[in-house]
Amino acid sequence: MQKRSCCGPSNVKEEAEHKPDTIKGAVRRRYGQLAKESAGSCCGPASNSGDASCCESSSHNSQAAYTEEELRSLPEKATAASAGCGNPTALAEIKPGETVLDLGSGGGIDIFLAAQKVGPMGKAIGVDMTPEMIDLARENAEKAKLPNVEFRLGEIEHLPVADKSVDLIISNCVINLSTDKDAVFREAYRALRKGGRILVSDIMAEGLPDKARKSLVTWAHCVGGAIPLKEYVGKIREAGFSRVEVINDAPYSSDFVSDSINASEGAQELLSGDPDLKKSIEKLRISHAEIRAWKK
Repeated sequence: MQKRSCCGPSNVKEEAEHKPDTIKGAVRRRYGQLAKESAGSCCGPASNSGDASCCESSSHNSQAAYTEEELRSLPEKATAASAGCGNPTALAEIKPGETVLDLGSGGGIDIFLAAQKVGPMGKAIGVDMTPEMIDLARENAEKAKLPNVEFRLGEIEHLPVADKSVDLIISNCVINLSTDKDAVFREAYRALRKGGRILVSDIMAEGLPDKARKSLVTWAHCVGGAIPLKEYVGKIREAGFSRVEVINDAPYSSDFVSDSINASEGAQELLSGDPDLKKSIEKLRISHAEIRAWKK
């Protein structure tokens, strides 16, 4: 059985052109596959009790992990299809009555937790561009019996929500997959009410070689689109957000990065003829960070 890589299984093949639509299509196919399998990804949920997650334990602080109680409250298929790298609901200080929007909601794990926190007077909305994930999330919502949950098919660069309609935006290891992160943060700013906030968990990468960034394989595994933390924070500020706060920035070990690369058959094909590229990727500083910011 093939070992899973950092952000889950992938049958993505290299294609001749790597335009934004090509990358988006490759990402959509990978997450469609994950939804159909309803199988845990390597960056799936980790509990505070020490249960193993494929994400390295040192990449999670105790506040950013899922508790056993939270996991027990969720439909099994929601946790199985999780492809996150943290737990944004643990740090977002969600209040009763709020409207929460999840960018790239997948099988719904973070939306269901948010829905429990906002209560019957609040609302939790998930947006995902993969039809299979939306179908899975809606199936999970029926099992969870949470009337304040809604899932919408759409892209995070073009959010299907009204201006100034949400109090909190969360996202879990998704924005790194976007080819237009500036648009994502502009859309998030547009959707938030005055005084609203955003809390993201995501993957950061320093010094990624151009060849790796152009690869569909590395994009599909949450590395090709990852950018340095400083640049990521800068994009949030440029969108208009204030009080940008880095809560956590925990690097993965070089062994973990190497194992994640070697776990992917597609990545092995990419790197087999280029040992220098493989070494440069393994030496990268890849980290998991949580960032919070407010709308003026």
